[in-house]
Amino acid sequence: MPDTVIRVLVADDHAVVRSGIMGIVNAQADMKVVANAQDGPTAVDLFLRECPDVALIDIQMPRMDGIRVVETIRAKKPDARLIILTTYDTDDDIERALRAGAKAYLLKDVEPQELVQCIRDVHAGKTSVAPAVAAKLASRLTRVQLTTRELEVLKLIAEGQANKEIGAQLHIAESTVKLHVNTLFEKLGVASRTEAMKVGLERGLIRLR
Repeated sequence: MPDTVIRVLVADDHAVVRSGIMGIVNAQADMKVVANAQDGPTAVDLFLRECPDVALIDIQMPRMDGIRVVETIRAKKPDARLIILTTYDTDDDIERALRAGAKAYLLKDVEPQELVQCIRDVHAGKTSVAPAVAAKLASRLTRVQLTTRELEVLKLIAEGQANKEIGAQLHIAESTVKLHVNTLFEKLGVASRTEAMKVGLERGLIRLR
């Protein structure tokens, strides 16, 4: 047995996925899963109680998403070493996760050996971002970003609301809504609401419930 065993927390709302990840980690001589969680608040509570060396956290979880989990843990434990392991690879999710303090961003189609090596790297104080993920992040940084108001309008468009309804909900004039719609169309490079919603989904700016 190695002198130092990396203590790992696994947080994922799918039991089968969680079990598979735990199996890969526990198969390593230098690693051990010390806790697992099926939702965000439980992940935070277990991290603070068990103080694992590294945590693997999914983005889409009940009650609190993974990025909020990272933010919450890092607020209490600034030196926490957290890895996002998810199916979501939109540039918005990637940037938010890294800004929140995640040390690595992996997709669930990662090879087992890459996963365990990432855990070792993060435990050693390194950061790890797959080339494809880094490319998406770089692409995002070269784009014109939407304002908070434009994002609100885009989300309401995705819900099927007309300009008048959007204006009423945001407490702004319908003419102002039209200006926001025109601006976000220009920024997204689209000509219709359907196209705007499609691009918004692809970039992770909105999600269908």
